[in-house]
Amino acid sequence: MQREFDVAASARLPQSPSSNISGLPHAYGFIYRSIMQDNFVPAVPFFINTFYPPNQPSVRRCFSLGKALADAIASWDADLRVAVIGSGGMSHFVVDEDLDRGFLDAMKRKDADALILIPAYNFRSGTSELKNWIPVAGAMNEVGLEMTVIDYQPLYRSSAGTGSGMAFAYWR
Repeated sequence: MQREFDVAASARLPQSPSSNISGLPHAYGFIYRSIMQDNFVPAVPFFINTFYPPNQPSVRRCFSLGKALADAIASWDADLRVAVIGSGGMSHFVVDEDLDRGFLDAMKRKDADALILIPAYNFRSGTSELKNWIPVAGAMNEVGLEMTVIDYQPLYRSSAGTGSGMAFAYWR
């Protein structure tokens, strides 16, 4: 709250129909099922409303949140190894390869201004999940880590361009 973020806490989450893990959204469940292969480690789920009006955060606010998160982690007394993971698709339901590649490139270059200047209309519908990547980029910029894109795939479902852009990246 000292960094001007109003956060909420919850003692429990309701069961989510799109997740195999009680109360957690599918993006978080994906990390545990597909990436961590159900190897549960202590975790603090951090959710951002990227989709539902009227209070979706701006890209600037998401980036600042990531920087504040990195600073909060650095202030811990314990010497812990911490992973910050963002999960979500890129452009969808119509694939926009230029948007996806430009977004990845801006994060790789640590160009917060380029991210912030992406017009808000690009973050509608499922494409709003890009905002799950931005706090991670903000946190990684704050600690000086470099981004490596493992892969980007535009996954087209139809000749009309429907589908989703998908990517994997890490910072080291």
